[in-house]
Amino acid sequence: MQSKKVTKYDLVEAIYEDTNYEKKIIQDIVESFLEQVKESLVQSKTIELRGFGTFELRLRKGKAAARNPKTGEQVSVAPHYVAAFRSGRDLKNSLWAIPTPKN
Repeated sequence: MQSKKVTKYDLVEAIYEDTNYEKKIIQDIVESFLEQVKESLVQSKTIELRGFGTFELRLRKGKAAARNPKTGEQVSVAPHYVAAFRSGRDLKNSLWAIPTPKN
């Protein structure tokens, strides 16, 4: 599968083509949505978008002996939270429908 990136700009363009709203308004809405997701996660809240998926916090264990890949130096890593995404049923079903490449 060939990896393609979709940027915020691409999302704004796609929404613009679907709706013909002003791009500035769409950009503001997209930025506001992403800020709300970020702020909710910072407040330890779970974001559930039915049919799409769930954003949640997960606690990563710390490590006493980890290695900095750039320098090779031994460092310790404290326990910390990361954002995680679990896809919803509709999204999972849509992804299952993607044909796999033949080797």
